[in-house]
Amino acid sequence: MKATWILPDGREITHDVPEGTNLMQVAVANGIRGIIGECGGSLSCATCHVVVDPAWAERVGAPEGFEDDMLDMADASRQASSRLSCQIRMRPDLDGIVVHVPEA
Repeated sequence: MKATWILPDGREITHDVPEGTNLMQVAVANGIRGIIGECGGSLSCATCHVVVDPAWAERVGAPEGFEDDMLDMADASRQASSRLSCQIRMRPDLDGIVVHVPEA
């Protein structure tokens, strides 16, 4: 399964993401600029903020609970389809997902 990150400069980076793996892990492992994952995915930093492409937003779903609160602390402005990439776990219906890395 694949995911594509679109960087602020418009560059697109696509990587394989194994089922059950969150997008932050793959982004950090592959050095995708703008995804830091400072807390390692423990939902306590918002340094893996992404904006889910509108075509994928409904499938990914809205943030819930603490993730929703953490997004208010992200460096980049929160948008309607903002999510923390540590909370987006790859599953078959997300194969091909596109997320945008916001300008920090």
